[in-house]
Amino acid sequence: MLRRLYEWVMNWAYSPYSTWALFFLAFTESSFFPIPPDVLLIALALSVTSRSFFYAGITSIGSVLGGVFGYVIGLYFMELIGYNILELYGFAEKYEYVQSLYRTYDAWAVGIAGFTPIPYKVFTITAGAFKINFWVFVVASALSRSARFFILAILIHRYGSSIKNFIDRYFNLLTVVFVVLLVLGFIVVKVFMD
Repeated sequence: MLRRLYEWVMNWAYSPYSTWALFFLAFTESSFFPIPPDVLLIALALSVTSRSFFYAGITSIGSVLGGVFGYVIGLYFMELIGYNILELYGFAEKYEYVQSLYRTYDAWAVGIAGFTPIPYKVFTITAGAFKINFWVFVVASALSRSARFFILAILIHRYGSSIKNFIDRYFNLLTVVFVVLLVLGFIVVKVFMD
């Protein structure tokens, strides 16, 4: 099943809607959707390595705008939507602790969440709910998300088809590693919130 999903994602590179799909995935992942855009970014960049940086740019823009949408959810719709999203990811009971992280680390909290597998959407929504400085939030998001996606683009642009062959050959192992890193991201957040 995962192999079919991987092949389906790789086929987006030949779709006239691939760029929009990448933008939409990056946007929604930053505010509520659980699947990170890295998978589609990698697939598209591997299929046309000369456009790696273009795809990283689209992903970065979509992700930052999605983060702004998450911020708006937290700022204006916390009661209606925000708590439900936090609850879905198991962070509703840690709400005050996230607030203390913002008071202590401000932009660093957003930056770390934006660059690592920590669920970024939790930090975008709570940033709005706690009314952290909007421009600090946008700059930290833009720097961290762009760094994450452009590092992938650099690696793909540099190593191209050898990376694709590596992924094809070790797809199952890489899938397990990715899931483990994602789970570890959630665990790290929960440990720091205890």
